[in-house]
Amino acid sequence: MAPTTQKALYLEKKQGDFIIGDIIPVPKPKAGEVLIKVMAAGLNPIDWALKATGMYIENYPAVLGFDYAGIVEELGDGVVDLKVGDRVFSESSFQKGHEGFQQYALGIASTMSKIPNNISFDQAGTIGVTLATAVVGLYQTAPNGLGVTVPSLSSPPAVKPGTPFVVIGGTTSVGQYAIQLAKFSGFSPIIATASLSNASYLQSLGATHVFDRGLSADDLKAQISAVTSVPIHHVFVTVAPPPVQELGLQILDKGGRVAVIKPQPEIKSGDGKEVAGVAAFLRMPKNIPLLEPFFHDLAAELLKKGIIKPNVIEVLPNGLHGVPDGLVRLGKGEVSALKLVVRPQDSDSKNCLVVQNVLACIIA
Repeated sequence: MAPTTQKALYLEKKQGDFIIGDIIPVPKPKAGEVLIKVMAAGLNPIDWALKATGMYIENYPAVLGFDYAGIVEELGDGVVDLKVGDRVFSESSFQKGHEGFQQYALGIASTMSKIPNNISFDQAGTIGVTLATAVVGLYQTAPNGLGVTVPSLSSPPAVKPGTPFVVIGGTTSVGQYAIQLAKFSGFSPIIATASLSNASYLQSLGATHVFDRGLSADDLKAQISAVTSVPIHHVFVTVAPPPVQELGLQILDKGGRVAVIKPQPEIKSGDGKEVAGVAAFLRMPKNIPLLEPFFHDLAAELLKKGIIKPNVIEVLPNGLHGVPDGLVRLGKGEVSALKLVVRPQDSDSKNCLVVQNVLACIIA
């Protein structure tokens, strides 16, 4: 049985310092929800951004953490497709009690994915946000995605053979999933930009060609033209700086669409080219019909069969105490081609305050 309070990492006030303590209540699942004992929680750039800016957060103390995996501890009313003891993962629904940087979190049963035996808690704890972003980017309709038909395991892909797909930022966490989903969807060639030191890894995920991320738009267009004569109508930009967005638009041909991993991109549609702004929040009304069946029904099978593979991970030490330094690394752009993850159950019995990235703890 779960305790009444738990160890959690939280912000006491807007743009305040992180505090690690045990004052956060363990939530009770309502109808359609489950309580998860969080075994692993992934770190994402949005966690750093929320701490730095205070955007979207209205009530404090506020727990962060958009990715988590763990064990079903308790069922809310009406939950019949999960049972206590199931291994599951999800993206946070951005509701109080559903956050990952705590030892127990709520999840919406209809969006939980069961973890197959070939995937660890640490791997599963990094999947939700970045996979959801790739799913929305590829399969959501305009103006929020490329509008590709979601493939199934039982029928041929809907994408016409020989249709090219370009990922700008292939080594990002989202980019890696975008490459794998593009392959599953039937695209070929699959072209990615990245540091060439990561070319072999991206090719193992499904990229057919990897070009240097430092190429100009003209040079990249020339390289792509040497690979395929088919017009480029599907581009996914997985890094947000405006010059990179512009690169994605410049290599796109008329009649195509570029998806940008930003709800409101700096680039605009025009001259026969469309721009889609990707917002992958789990409970956005438009996303529910896409993300619920994908995560509830399809994701576990794709992972089990190796059709999609999780990002390479780095497990940070000391449970929740490892989060602040990890977020600083994300904010400085020091993390490449992998996901950071912590194990909340490994947090010790200290009460800690993080001030200017220095962790001070008092033995409880």
